[in-house]
Amino acid sequence: MEEILDLSLLIKQIALALGLAMVIGNGYAIIQHTRGKAPKDESGEFRAGRAYWLLGVGLLIAIWGAVSLLN
Repeated sequence: MEEILDLSLLIKQIALALGLAMVIGNGYAIIQHTRGKAPKDESGEFRAGRAYWLLGVGLLIAIWGAVSLLN
């Protein structure tokens, strides 16, 4: 039971999950934009710089979380 409630393990898992969510979400947005698809009933422009920046940050967080889990 003690291992399930280990706070340091939980923080590592949250970092990995957050990083993967950022990578998947921004990657999906970039792919949809290259296909010419946009969300329904949404206005505004696609900001490629922001999407690639957040993709990179998410990748770094995911790597950090995965390496932390291995230690």
